[in-house]
Amino acid sequence: MSTMSISLPEEMKRWVERQCGHGRFEDPSDYVRDLIRRDQARQAKIAHMQSLIGEGLASGKSQRSMADIKVEASRRAVG
Repeated sequence: MSTMSISLPEEMKRWVERQCGHGRFEDPSDYVRDLIRRDQARQAKIAHMQSLIGEGLASGKSQRSMADIKVEASRRAVG
């Protein structure tokens, strides 16, 4: 595993230390790795949503009414 050194303001350093003190994280590195994993997952979700939006825009204007679209959306959400 590689090593990286970062600088934090004192208040942030204390925050990280408190997070580790609660027992959820083994050490500051574990906490930072968790933050990075969460950010990576968030970025992947954003990219997926942007892709879906692009598909929607590329598909053009729907010929269905808004009521029909809502019914279809409700049906998909339930089943």
